[in-house]
Amino acid sequence: MKQRITLKHIAKIFDVSIATVSKSLNDSHEISTETKAKIQEYAKEHHYKPNSIALSLLNKKTKTIGIIIPNILNSFFVKAFVGMEKVASENGFSIITCITNESYEKEVSIMELLKNGTLDGFIISLSEGTQVEQDFSHLSNAINEGLPIVMFDRVTNSVECDKVIVDDMLGAYHATEHLINSGCKNIALISEIYNVSVGKLRLEGYKKALIDNGRAVNESLILNVNKKDDFDVLLNPFLKSKKIDAILSLDENSAVKAQRTIVHSGMKIPEDMSIIGFTNGKLPRFVTPSISTITQHGRHVGEVAAQILIDRLNSEEEDSEYVTKIIKTNLIERATTKSLN
Repeated sequence: MKQRITLKHIAKIFDVSIATVSKSLNDSHEISTETKAKIQEYAKEHHYKPNSIALSLLNKKTKTIGIIIPNILNSFFVKAFVGMEKVASENGFSIITCITNESYEKEVSIMELLKNGTLDGFIISLSEGTQVEQDFSHLSNAINEGLPIVMFDRVTNSVECDKVIVDDMLGAYHATEHLINSGCKNIALISEIYNVSVGKLRLEGYKKALIDNGRAVNESLILNVNKKDDFDVLLNPFLKSKKIDAILSLDENSAVKAQRTIVHSGMKIPEDMSIIGFTNGKLPRFVTPSISTITQHGRHVGEVAAQILIDRLNSEEEDSEYVTKIIKTNLIERATTKSLN
């Protein structure tokens, strides 16, 4: 098998140090033009490619970041990942991506595996299991070992680090207020994410909008659905036993499932029932009738998170203050809500 050309090999050919070869290939002004030209030409002729691991040992940086997301089936996380990959690529960084599938144990094991490898830092959205356990020691340990972390979307105040969050509470507030202003009297809330931080913030926004508009909070109009539950079995009697004329769904899946159940029941949308869901993925847009949604600008969230981490990695300041960026939401009106005009 043909031997791979290395910095050491080139240095031996020209009887110079490895550092001289490295600087020549990086066109350093410290090396003479004649020496640089000879080394660069030789490297080109012999198809030299830099060894990223060897370079990381010299530079103590790998230009690689780890991205840990809880659920690849959620369109928000897909969009966020696209944004992260874009910014990482533009800045010459590679990425390693892992999925926790909402498991605390898997999140811990992934962190342990990746932080012992060749990574410069992490971007993470906490799993549902981690937020239920409320144990964030694996994150604190990584930071204490010198690995910067940027949390996005699902975060915790128990760990000091950079964060990018969506204004979930205000998004739910505006959605609820929109339903009130369109004439809806009994607004129900459906959630499959009641255990995670964003679900709790959206619930808080829903309740605050009701109170601020002179409505009482009726706990019987709040339906929390466990992922193990049969959604239709719970929703059908819930709709029949209440005088509900609007639903705020706190995630994309429950919005689509609710829309399907309502259509099959014979009710008219939005005349008999209005719906607003969170996350502006493909499903809400292409079902009939299309679902009004709160968009969280997932791609922008990903871009901001990646840029914050890369800026910190490139910064010469070791103790710069942590930042928290808040991304605003927007309501996209479609066929499941009445027009305010």
